[in-house]
Amino acid sequence: MKTELNKLEGNFIELKVEFDAEEWKKAQDKTLRKVAKNMNIPGFRKGKAPVSMVKSMVNKAMLLEDSLDVLMNQHYTQLLRDNKISPIAQPQLTTDVMTEDELKVTLKIEVKPEITLGEYKGIEVVKDAVEVTEEDVENEIKALQEQNAELQIKEEGEVEEGDTAVIDFEGFVDGVAFEGGKGEKHPLVIGSHSFIPGFEDQVKGMKVNEEKDVVVTFPEDYQATDLASKEATFKVVCHEIKTRVLPEVNDEFVKDCALDGVETVEDLRTNIKTRLQNQKEQEAENKYTDELYSKVIEQSPFDVPETMINNEIDQMISEIKQNIQQQGIDFDTFTKITGKDETSIREEVKAQAEQRVRFNLILEAIAKAENLTVTEEEIDEEFNKIAEAYGKEVKEIKSLLSGVTDSISNDLLMRKAVKVIRDNAK
Repeated sequence: MKTELNKLEGNFIELKVEFDAEEWKKAQDKTLRKVAKNMNIPGFRKGKAPVSMVKSMVNKAMLLEDSLDVLMNQHYTQLLRDNKISPIAQPQLTTDVMTEDELKVTLKIEVKPEITLGEYKGIEVVKDAVEVTEEDVENEIKALQEQNAELQIKEEGEVEEGDTAVIDFEGFVDGVAFEGGKGEKHPLVIGSHSFIPGFEDQVKGMKVNEEKDVVVTFPEDYQATDLASKEATFKVVCHEIKTRVLPEVNDEFVKDCALDGVETVEDLRTNIKTRLQNQKEQEAENKYTDELYSKVIEQSPFDVPETMINNEIDQMISEIKQNIQQQGIDFDTFTKITGKDETSIREEVKAQAEQRVRFNLILEAIAKAENLTVTEEEIDEEFNKIAEAYGKEVKEIKSLLSGVTDSISNDLLMRKAVKVIRDNAK
């Protein structure tokens, strides 16, 4: 088998392949024997007719096409490996010569772009300083109070922001009641913005047993199009007012919060401060990482093939669907809830997908420039970590992941390239 590799415009190459005559003949014989096994020819049991007779009866062009498939299935992976080709899409195959005696084909293959690697060492990024203030801690305690607040009947006074007004209401447009505009003993939280804009503001100030006409205008984009932009009058009766009472912050309150290892107010403050410190440090680290990687990407501008971007989008959509499914929701339901279909989601994640691909290609170039390699010992160590994480035997994990060893090796290589960037950042 002879091969010739040529570079084409863009990110394409062509691989010309001339198969050995003997090998081509064997492929045809193999295909013919397969056809013969399934042929019914009068005077012979199924599959027992002479091969020469079968050959005279089958379509010659189809026989050669099937034989070509046999050869390509046998040699495609080896052809890529021998010529150091990493395709990013299915190749286009052109038959140059195909007779019983000779087979020459050309593969047009889209590959990763060749990039000119820019600076990736000495990148300067300042990580934000982290500080947890007393105000931060107080705000967290206040949030816990809000979560554990109790509703109490307001015996006197009027509806205020944050109160729950128990109301009856009925809406009218041009004096006619409309469908869905009536409710009884409805608990309306003032400040929740769950009603039409302006409704809650007019309920504020009402007293128990007070009746009031609330006049509002439906928004232009209101879901019930027959009501959009129309003025409506709601007849409202306030039956009851409930106010939120925050619990006192003491040791008893802390115990009610049921935080692991937290028994006293002092424990609570320490717990909150530690959690906020970790959270802010992680946020600062994430911001630092994003800025560092963005600057590395800026140093190596190049065009990313649409094929690679679309492949990455496919992967991201798959991850999104998997995450949604883990929450107990199927994707169709999710699209109905959010009003987004797969096409719009693909468009949303396209920029992120491009950045992912761009950065991965840069990491591959760094790994090559730095002569980074992954040893068998490192791969074994990774298998050990995976086994420990899932509580399984290493042998079992290796069996389950036997087909993705190359992927694990590549992941380790990319981590080493990332380490080069981080270790050399200013």
